[in-house]
Amino acid sequence: MPARLRPTAPIASDAVLVGDPGRALLLAQELLREPKMSNHARGLWGYSGETAAGKRLTIQATGMGGPSAALVLGDLAKLGVRRALRVGTCVAVEGSCRLGELLLVTEAVAAGGSATSLGVAAGKTVRPSTALTERLRAALGEDGRGGAVASFDAHPAEQSSPDGIVAADMQTAMLLARAGSLEIEIAALLIVTESADGERLDKDRLERAEKLAGRAAVAALSG
Repeated sequence: MPARLRPTAPIASDAVLVGDPGRALLLAQELLREPKMSNHARGLWGYSGETAAGKRLTIQATGMGGPSAALVLGDLAKLGVRRALRVGTCVAVEGSCRLGELLLVTEAVAAGGSATSLGVAAGKTVRPSTALTERLRAALGEDGRGGAVASFDAHPAEQSSPDGIVAADMQTAMLLARAGSLEIEIAALLIVTESADGERLDKDRLERAEKLAGRAAVAALSG
């Protein structure tokens, strides 16, 4: 039995991972037919069901920060997850991204020390699945762009990002590293919710971006 998740419904082999439990609920309602709650332990809401195309899918909250996300992914691996897509949020670096823009992660720099627990030294880069990233790119079309991110252990707006980074978050590098050790195919799609000068995306635009990102994730996982 996994240490953190307590599944109350079957877990699919494909999963969409989100940090926020509220986003998990939103995407379950948007993407699944008759979703069933598959986890509520520790406040990590998860839902499982079928997409409109009849594809089994789990949508699981991972909590805040890389260590929490890595632990949840480990539990999901024990429950049979083999492919995952992170749909999360990020902070733009020096005006390089627009608020509400969808950013397809091409690589992630481990800018926080916690990644060393997974064998990734601070400053080193981890990359997502090439095949899954390309399917996600095709699903996004003109609605997204690619770029490199840095993942920190503290709020990214308070950190200094390495050169070549367009945005920063708190999970992606850890998730990519953990997925590699678990032999899970993974990619990441981030919504720019905060500008470099602190302007934040409003609720309505965030919800539209979340739904767009969720639909792209379903299309990528359908391949």
